Amino acid sequence: MKKLSKLSIVGYGAGDAANNLAFTTATMFLLVYYTDVAGISAAAAGTLLLVVRVFDAFADVFAGRVVDRTYSKRFGKFRPFIMFGSIPLLLLSVATFSIPALGESGTLIYAYVTYAALGLAYSLVNIPYGSLAGAMTQDPAERAKLGSARMIGALLVGSALGIFVAPLIKPGANLQATFTTITIAFVVIGAALYLFTVLTAKERVHRAVPNVTFKQSMDTLKGNRPLLMLCLSSFFFLTGYLALTSVQLYYLRDVLGRLDLYPVLSITQLVLTFVLAGFMPRLVRTAGKKRVYIAASLISAVGGAIVFFTPASQVWVGFSGLLISLVGVLAVSIVVWALEADTVEYGEWKTGVRTEGITYALFSFTRKTGQAVGGALAAYALALGGYKSGAAQTPEAVFGIQVAAGALPAVMTILAVLVMAKYTLTDAMHARILSEIRARRTAGGSGTSDGDSAAAAATPDTAPATAAPVSAAPVSADAVPAAPLASGN
Repeated sequence: MKKLSKLSIVGYGAGDAANNLAFTTATMFLLVYYTDVAGISAAAAGTLLLVVRVFDAFADVFAGRVVDRTYSKRFGKFRPFIMFGSIPLLLLSVATFSIPALGESGTLIYAYVTYAALGLAYSLVNIPYGSLAGAMTQDPAERAKLGSARMIGALLVGSALGIFVAPLIKPGANLQATFTTITIAFVVIGAALYLFTVLTAKERVHRAVPNVTFKQSMDTLKGNRPLLMLCLSSFFFLTGYLALTSVQLYYLRDVLGRLDLYPVLSITQLVLTFVLAGFMPRLVRTAGKKRVYIAASLISAVGGAIVFFTPASQVWVGFSGLLISLVGVLAVSIVVWALEADTVEYGEWKTGVRTEGITYALFSFTRKTGQAVGGALAAYALALGGYKSGAAQTPEAVFGIQVAAGALPAVMTILAVLVMAKYTLTDAMHARILSEIRARRTAGGSGTSDGDSAAAAATPDTAPATAAPVSAAPVSADAVPAAPLASGN
């Protein structure tokens, strides 16, 4: 397959930058906005985040089915959603951060409705966007370039929010005016970035079945054990990750007393991203995606333990825990989307039908469920500790923040590792699967023949040993965090 142009790679990365103008802003600051600006209690905010994010997870499955059923001869399967869904998404981000004075009940209802609408709009843009990479190329090296571009786009937005916005979230500031100005500006910037993606990132992978039926979607998912294992591991990882993300600002501001370190963390994150993007493909080729995922997760767990056990007076030790967690999170975020892309081909190998939309949707569903649980647990930890907006925090409140920022991420990440240890779709197996899929297409058959059915019955551990290896490009890391230390979606 012809290599992707630099313009199409940059254009794809621009799409995730646009995504994170809405998503990362919400995951980084929405809990703070609800508690410190809208006046919603930490417990009520936790329940809100749990309910709406679970709804959002189901919205992903809905979006995946809509995508699989849709096809435009002119624009393809995915770009029309980005084209027509981007402006509503960005405007809903403004509405979510613009809660009027409606009284306690009215404020809560408004928050539920706007955040739920934002989640649905995001699903209808992000599921097609995430699926688009697998349809642009099947070359592992080219996918690695798309993954790096996506990661850089997300990181630039996440780092900018940490450097320029987070320091403004301090007691006494006019936070409503700040969030209104920022989200309105993001409408203009985001619209331009999405348009750039639509014009430059095009689908090139052959699909035998443009419009996938519900039965075909379900058949693909049913026998895709590697996808289910990856989903469960990601659920645990994202639960811990979002607990940390939700209270990271509280930890720096109210535990360490150093909100000024937030920009330092963001700049470090940006530098680490470029460093990791440079050598991760080689590391993946050497050790394999599964081993990198497990090792990086363990590093993240160590960082969480440091955050939890370090006294508030030991500022630099606690901050080093955040940095160590950051290294692990970024590395996992690079390889996890490559693992997800592998499961798409596994499903096609088993059934003869390629279903990027529903596969990505199920993966995103479990990740968002993890985000929902993690964000809610973080808010509940604040509530149990007795967090009070704008006041000096008690030792109990400080402990609650440390539980959310350190203990929860460490425990959940260990659970993610235990699940991933049983993941069986190795890089070598994926190469053989690609070889068989290409052989089917060369032979002119898109469905599963008798020989294919026998192959499909095999598990990753019992794959045909005679399949020719893929010779083009090495298996490499394919993708990125939907949002660094903010989303992972």
